[in-house]
Amino acid sequence: MTPVGDRVVNILLVGVGGQGTILASELLARVLLEAGFDVKKSEVHGMAQRGGRVVSHVRFGKKVYSSLIVRGEADILVGFEMAETLRSVDWLSPGARVIAENKSILPYTSLIGQSPYPFNALDRVRDAGFDLTVVDGEALAEKTGEKKTANVVLMGTLAHYLPVERSTWEKTIEKNMPEKLVQMNLEAFALGWEVCSAEGEPSDTETRGRGDAGQKE
Repeated sequence: MTPVGDRVVNILLVGVGGQGTILASELLARVLLEAGFDVKKSEVHGMAQRGGRVVSHVRFGKKVYSSLIVRGEADILVGFEMAETLRSVDWLSPGARVIAENKSILPYTSLIGQSPYPFNALDRVRDAGFDLTVVDGEALAEKTGEKKTANVVLMGTLAHYLPVERSTWEKTIEKNMPEKLVQMNLEAFALGWEVCSAEGEPSDTETRGRGDAGQKE
C-alpha cells in the first residue's frame, strides 16, 4: 500500500476508446475523495469513439494544485491496452508501478500491414525495470457476465496499492453505479482484488521495486 504523507501521488490511466478508461478514472477519483484526499483529474481523448488514444491523469494527496502530471513523474500507470501501456512509459518515474491488461487492439495501420504492432509490449515494459502486474482483465470480467467490466477489474488490482480501505471502494461503487450494474461491478472489483495475495502483493508476474510512491507538490 502506498504511503502518502505530504506527497502528491500521480496515477496515469491509458487505453483506447470504448475500454472505459475515463469511467475508471472517475470511479478512482470518487473513491479518493470519499477517503478524504484532495483530488484533481483531467482527461485527454481525441476520437475516443473510434478507438483513439484515451489518457486520464489522477493526482491525490493532502493538497493538490494541478490536475496534470509532469512527464516522467507518474507513480502508477494503469494500462488497459498493451501498446498504449508501452507508449506511456516515458511518463513514469524511475521504479514506478505498472498495472496492465494483456489486451491488444490493433490500429488500422497495423491491420493493413503499414506498421507493426508491438505484441511484446509488456515484456518491454518489464525489461525497462518497472514493477509490472499483468491482469487478464477481460477473461476475469467475463465471469461477471459482462466483459466491459474489465476496467473495474483493473481498479480492483490497483486498490491494493492505494491507502484506501476496500469497503470505501465498494461503497463508492454502490453509490455511483446504476442499481442494475452494481452487483456485476462489485464482482469485477473483487476479481481484480484477488489478483493480489492477502499481503497486497501480486500472485502472478511482479518484480519488486520501491516501497512508496509520490512527489512533493
